[in-house]
Amino acid sequence: MNARLILEDGTVFEGQAFGAEGESFGEVVFNTGMTGYQEVLTDPSYYGQIVTMTYPLIGNYGVNVDDIESAHPHVRGFVVREWEEHPSNWRNRGDLDAYLKRNNILGIHGIDTRMLTKKIRVRGTMAGVITTLDTAVEEYVAKLNTDNLLPRDQVAQVTTKSTYRCPGEQRRIVAMDFGMKAGVLRSLVARGCDVTVVPAHTSAEEILNWEPHGVMLSNGPGDPADLHEIIETVRELLPKVPVFGICLGHQLISLACGAKTDRLKFGHRGANHPVKDLLNGRCYITSQNHGYVVVPESLEGTGLELTHINQNDGSVEGVQHTNYPAFSVQYHPEARPGPDDSDYLFDRFMDMIDTYWEAN
Repeated sequence: MNARLILEDGTVFEGQAFGAEGESFGEVVFNTGMTGYQEVLTDPSYYGQIVTMTYPLIGNYGVNVDDIESAHPHVRGFVVREWEEHPSNWRNRGDLDAYLKRNNILGIHGIDTRMLTKKIRVRGTMAGVITTLDTAVEEYVAKLNTDNLLPRDQVAQVTTKSTYRCPGEQRRIVAMDFGMKAGVLRSLVARGCDVTVVPAHTSAEEILNWEPHGVMLSNGPGDPADLHEIIETVRELLPKVPVFGICLGHQLISLACGAKTDRLKFGHRGANHPVKDLLNGRCYITSQNHGYVVVPESLEGTGLELTHINQNDGSVEGVQHTNYPAFSVQYHPEARPGPDDSDYLFDRFMDMIDTYWEAN
């Protein structure tokens, strides 16, 4: 079946459909990872986005029950140059086409993904639609340029609906789920933590009632500046308990301290981004997925100091508070997909918790 990817500027890419049929609107972004497509599909931070994979062959190892970061995919569409119809891997439990169909995700293949990626790099992230319908291009372009395609509070669409617990024998952690990847939870559980996962809009009072040794602020989708209630919650937590933020959690800590965020032209999405840790002088290859960034000039007077920088564009990749037991990184130390070079940050969180409570 034929399919089209239509962008808000009227550009049309014609290809073939795989996965579900119909139409699906979202933000068109690209990911530079060579592997890890199943983790990408199930990462809640991709909520509302049509993801383009820059690597030309996707699906060659199929899908399995291990490489998932949430209960189901959150992308609005999937764009590839070529998908493999006959995957081969000892963990394989089915092909990508059937997986997308089962989860009602539209895909398109056979288009020039290199051209699409270059266009996004020049023009910036754009709204788009994947469609197998015969609707006129002009109708789609008008809709893409006038409709609010995504809710303002995207976190509310992906957070857990109820509190749940992963029992452990050591430090009590409350994890605020803004769209948390399973890898974050696994990294805490692997360190023996007793983790209670709470919905995103849980109040500071409710969180402190759990008597946590530390609070984890997870990754998630959307514009962090829209989350006024959550920012206020983080502001209340910072003086009272050790806090570690990842991706959206990093941005929320920064906003709670008075810094500002801004939207990147086309975001950082992939598993090969070099980041320098200014505390130890080392450079790490990191996994990233974000469209917003903390404005470096806005850190002045906030009590936050810069701890990590992106070696490609110099953007803020990490901060720590000079008075409160809190730090955060813009990238994903739990990886999935990507390198686990930065897994040490979870150990740093454990050490910060122990130091804080020994002194208090």
